[in-house]
Amino acid sequence: MAYAKGLLKPPLEKDSVLAALAAALFAAVSALAFAVAMVMAPPVTTSRLALEPSTASTEIDSASENN
Repeated sequence: MAYAKGLLKPPLEKDSVLAALAAALFAAVSALAFAVAMVMAPPVTTSRLALEPSTASTEIDSASENN
C-alpha cells in the first residue's frame, strides 16, 4: 500500500542545470581574471628595498655602468 501511495505523489523537481553552469562559468571567468592579473602585474623586486638610502644611489650607478 505504501508503494502505491509513493507512486501517486508528484515527482520531485530536479535541480536546474543552469545553476551548475553558472557556477562553472563564474569559476572559469575568475580563474582567467586572476591569470591575466598575474601576467600583467609587474615583477616583485626587493633588492633595492634592503639598501641604505646613501649607498643605494652609488650602487645603482655602478650597476648601470657595468651593463
